[in-house]
Amino acid sequence: MSGHSKWANIKYKKESADKRRGKIFSKLSRQISLAAREKGGDPETNSTLRMVIEKAKSLNMPKENIERAIKRGLGELEGVKYERVSYEALGPGGIAIIIEGVTDNKNRTLADIKQILNKNNGKLAKEGSVRWLFARKGVITLDPQEQETELTKNDIELKIIESGAEDFKWFDNYIDVYTKPEDLEKVKNALSSQGLKISDFSLDWVAKNPIEISDADKEKCRKLFESLNESESVQEIYSNTNL
Repeated sequence: MSGHSKWANIKYKKESADKRRGKIFSKLSRQISLAAREKGGDPETNSTLRMVIEKAKSLNMPKENIERAIKRGLGELEGVKYERVSYEALGPGGIAIIIEGVTDNKNRTLADIKQILNKNNGKLAKEGSVRWLFARKGVITLDPQEQETELTKNDIELKIIESGAEDFKWFDNYIDVYTKPEDLEKVKNALSSQGLKISDFSLDWVAKNPIEISDADKEKCRKLFESLNESESVQEIYSNTNL
């Protein structure tokens, strides 16, 4: 594996958590409600729900918000019913994009996504024409600067190898650890048990062969992704380039 398919890097996530906490909580509530509706409200038996709740707690989402979202998903509280949506698109510089979301109105969300793409040098692609460029992987992100004890690069790499991960890649100020989808939780727990602090974890679409684009196209891509991220229905954005 090589390359980083998920657009939002650690710095972006931290800025989002500080500046857009309300929007993040709203998106997490949708994920929690949908996970509860699909596979039940018990995190012990619903791994998807457990993962979203853990992420919500890491961002200090209030306990009552989490409980309310679960009850809404189970139909114990009145509210809209959410559905998963996924779109394939092409962006500036010919990059491939996968957009995943949770919505209560598929038609409205599709229209919004089309409009955003059209305004930002992008367009929807046919189903299957983009997804084959990606592989489904568990991705665990580590920030060497956030570790409680000072570790060398070799120390960290040895712990990653011992965790049973498939692969890992260093970026400017963080590391992505790749796993099989079914091994995400096992590897995450193995890393934590070795004393490593985890910054983020998720099931992602990872580009098989990332491409390089011009600086001008990178700037266009950033504007496109920022516009997509403003949509409340959009949960994740993946591409096959590094910004």
